[in-house]
Amino acid sequence: MDKIEKFLRKLSPKERGAIEEYVIIILSGHGNKLDVKKLRGYSDIYRVRKGLIRIIFRQQGRVIRILSISRRDEGTYRDF
Repeated sequence: MDKIEKFLRKLSPKERGAIEEYVIIILSGHGNKLDVKKLRGYSDIYRVRKGLIRIIFRQQGRVIRILSISRRDEGTYRDF
């Protein structure tokens, strides 16, 4: 089981539904409707903020890959 699945299982159904909607929007390439910011020091890694939850993804051309979904803490943006 990967970390993203494990994290999503711990969320309430309401939170999980909201995050799943955000992931669908990101993967469809319409992330510009969300609170998207490029991570400092990277040319192709971005984050989307939904409350205290962060969705970190890499966009290389038209290919988008979700790297991490987690609650905001001091280690959220490490190791990308």
